[in-house]
Amino acid sequence: MNDTLQWFKSSHSDASGGNCVEVAACDHAVHLRDSKQHDGGPTFAVEPAAWSAFVAWQS
Repeated sequence: MNDTLQWFKSSHSDASGGNCVEVAACDHAVHLRDSKQHDGGPTFAVEPAAWSAFVAWQS
């Protein structure tokens, strides 16, 4: 995992510690993780086009 990624908490995350997602984008991928496990928890990445399609579908 790239330690230089800048992670951002989703504006739709639950402030009470429930559903929390963080996203970090770079040129070739969009990375996602559970904000409660930012110190080594699992992450996954998708292609930017797939992320754009997902965000458009959620709107």
